[in-house]
Amino acid sequence: MAIILPLLPFENNALEPYISSLTLEYHYGKHHTAYVHNTNNLIKETELDALSLEEIILLTANDLTKTSVFNNAAQVWNHTFYWNSLKANGGGAPSGVIASLIDTDFGSYENFAKSFKEVALGQFGSGWAWLILKNGKLSMSKTSNADTPIAHGVKPILCIDIWEHAYYLDYKNGRAEYIDNIINHLINWDFANKNLEG
Repeated sequence: MAIILPLLPFENNALEPYISSLTLEYHYGKHHTAYVHNTNNLIKETELDALSLEEIILLTANDLTKTSVFNNAAQVWNHTFYWNSLKANGGGAPSGVIASLIDTDFGSYENFAKSFKEVALGQFGSGWAWLILKNGKLSMSKTSNADTPIAHGVKPILCIDIWEHAYYLDYKNGRAEYIDNIINHLINWDFANKNLEG
């Protein structure tokens, strides 16, 4: 079963001015594409070849002999989840079930936004900031490099890519501005609500 590069859920210029089409050209067109290509090459003619992406991630997460497979497969999954976490004219205060949970678990949308930014800024080096559902409650987490919540039995709801290639062409070293713009203008609350249903 070949791992497929999914189509972006929006046009290349849909997230401008916050994420440029040039960034997407490299981030999706080069980085994400390379992870798909690498994963397929690494699993070719192995016992992993017939498995789904999620199954590959779970089977290789703690296997030191398959670190390269895990890193590439998890990055395919993480990036796909990230693209779906974004949408044009998104961000700001949520609606639906996610809004009620944020009020319950963080006290307010403002507390949520502050916490999400702090977690994202607090990730040293490359990685990811996640809004997760654990034991029926929303919380934040961060993972380094390719690590992903699904490898630990945790349900992700939204994420922010903190790798430099996600923002450097647009923001240089301004990670905080990038994070602010995602939270304020690009979060896909419809995707968050959909993830809460499953």
